[in-house]
Amino acid sequence: MSSKLLIVIATGDREKALAGLMYARNALRNKWLGDVKVVFFGPSEKLAACDGEVSSSMKDIVAMTDCFACKAISDHENVSEDLAKIGMKVEYVGTIISDCIEKGYVPMVW
Repeated sequence: MSSKLLIVIATGDREKALAGLMYARNALRNKWLGDVKVVFFGPSEKLAACDGEVSSSMKDIVAMTDCFACKAISDHENVSEDLAKIGMKVEYVGTIISDCIEKGYVPMVW
């Protein structure tokens, strides 16, 4: 079993996104796994940019690990600058996700 986790927050549902972020934050703080990365993809990007609690949770996680947002979607939703202010790396994530999977990261999608 891999000790590397790729958490993909894709939901636009606030409660689901917060649950995924709570797991990510606790996994990082408590060192449950060797490496945890977080990717926001799809409806979650607008949620992260516009919801104060989600944004605040992201700020905690950004301080601990690499966090990415999909540039194609965030540009389309006009939230790229907001996500960058939180500390997310706004990039095209298709290759990032694929590379992580090839490197043995287990994807967990919320």
